[in-house]
Amino acid sequence: MKRWMYCVMIACVCTACGANPPASFDPLRAPWDEVLTEASGKTVHLAMWGGSESINAYVDRIVAPRIKQTAGVTIKRVPIDDAKDLVNKLLLEKSERKTTGTIDIVWINGENFRTAKTNGALFGPFAAQLPNVQQHVDVDAPDIAYDFGLATDGYEAPWGKAQFVFIYDQAKIPNPPKSMEQLRTWVRDNPGMFTYPAPPDFNGSAFIRQALYEVAGGHEPFLEQTMDAQQLSGRAQPLWAYLNEIEPFLWRAGKTYPENIGKLDMLYASGEVWMSMGYDPARAANLVKNNTFPKTTRTFVLDKGTLANTHYLAIPFNAPQQTAAMVAINEMLSPELQIAKFDPNNWGEDMALDATTFREQQRAALQRIHRGEATLPTDVLAKHRLPEMRGDLVPVLEEGWKNEVARK
Repeated sequence: MKRWMYCVMIACVCTACGANPPASFDPLRAPWDEVLTEASGKTVHLAMWGGSESINAYVDRIVAPRIKQTAGVTIKRVPIDDAKDLVNKLLLEKSERKTTGTIDIVWINGENFRTAKTNGALFGPFAAQLPNVQQHVDVDAPDIAYDFGLATDGYEAPWGKAQFVFIYDQAKIPNPPKSMEQLRTWVRDNPGMFTYPAPPDFNGSAFIRQALYEVAGGHEPFLEQTMDAQQLSGRAQPLWAYLNEIEPFLWRAGKTYPENIGKLDMLYASGEVWMSMGYDPARAANLVKNNTFPKTTRTFVLDKGTLANTHYLAIPFNAPQQTAAMVAINEMLSPELQIAKFDPNNWGEDMALDATTFREQQRAALQRIHRGEATLPTDVLAKHRLPEMRGDLVPVLEEGWKNEVARK
């Protein structure tokens, strides 16, 4: 036998035995069974905000073991303080043409997604390739298809839904305020009992956006593509007047603000303030359950609604394990893991999936979940959802707060 024929035969045997795919393997075009084969045995690094013990535990104790079992992919969680720092790192790596990074999946949305996508720092589009997206996600729904006003175009897959709620102790506040005007009155009548995190903490940033919507006459202008920074500055003047008016009546007379939501939660837990807030409607119930918050803790939304958004999972442009990242994200969007995430014993947040696509057994499991007295019913939250302003306007508003409130 000629030597070249022998080499060809050896190559064919290796391919038939499942040798690694060629370097040109493209998970965006390959059949899903080939994607699964290529991903098996790989390790992916998931960068995500690490400030919640319950969320961290959900990923470490529920998500990671299941994905290891079902797909053979190992998940390693990488805690970060702010996705903005990771996005800046990706932009630097792109400018330096660093083709192999260290992160495979990033938990992201809003202005961070806008920055990453518009600068070509994300891999994709991949979302439409995922079987669980195809089967269980309403990709045409506005709160899925658009992230803070920017089309996702398949460069991120929805992981869950969040909504801004206020947290209070009903033993101290029998009738919580249901508008920003009522909140103004309550703050003045109860000096020192309220504050909010300093932007750019994302909960503090959400609070000032929430206030902006009401005091500036509604959310609609802040979704328009024609609004620029100068127009936003003009529209925000009533907001700065409102925040400066309540500042002397805040905790520590407004001379300082909690630097993040964790610090505000500590103030609430110790009784120094009587309210907290946040994007996770079930967080209060979780903190009641572990005895951090008093059992009389409840949550409320404003009559005119509160900010709501979808958060996503994306893959960096230079993720070393892009194929395995796709498989891991697909598993994180499985009905089983999404139902587990909906359970307040694990996390308690709303799902990214359309439950009408579930099997009868899965729907029954969902209905059996009780999210705690501190968590508002899903239908109540849904009726009070307000869209987020354009992501590129958020940093402008945060900078305005520094200049118009913090420095005055």
